Amino acid sequence: MATDTRDRILETTAGLLQHRGFHGTSLNEILAESGAPRGSLYYYFPGGKEQLALEATARAIEEITRILEELMSDGSDPAGAVRSYVEAAAAQLRESGFTFGCPVAPIVLDLGPEAGALAQVCRDAFADWQRTLREGFVRAGIAERRAASLAVTVVSAIEGALLLARAARSTEPLQAIAGELGTLIDGALAR
Repeated sequence: MATDTRDRILETTAGLLQHRGFHGTSLNEILAESGAPRGSLYYYFPGGKEQLALEATARAIEEITRILEELMSDGSDPAGAVRSYVEAAAAQLRESGFTFGCPVAPIVLDLGPEAGALAQVCRDAFADWQRTLREGFVRAGIAERRAASLAVTVVSAIEGALLLARAARSTEPLQAIAGELGTLIDGALAR
């Protein structure tokens, strides 16, 4: 947990956005859960809730991107890297009492594409995650076109499985796709 007031506000906001979306997260809840004084909210985030949501979402996206880049960096076992990522997401989901999820999906579903900068950050996140996966698959020896298709499939499967797992309060959907995606990626490598 962050000790700096600004960091506490951002961490709290990111968690609330993941659980409740943009419209379901109020500034009063952010202040109450972060323990921050009201004045600090507008001191650190003069753009209000939109600026706060944008920065909190961007921070959460950066963390996921960093993890994916680390896992896919050497290209030696992309199937294992994807399985590791999905297993870590399943563990985090379980530990959170099935409230953890993608930091992007609730925003996209809540605001839609007309939401300006926040919607753009979400679109860019999906593109970055697909790029990271595609580049890792190419490094492993998968043809560019096939790698791009696999990257879309992986991101889509993870997003869908997170939603199913939250709804079922079970990590079984994530466990299922971890195996299936691994098999799919290994099959692409064998060609």
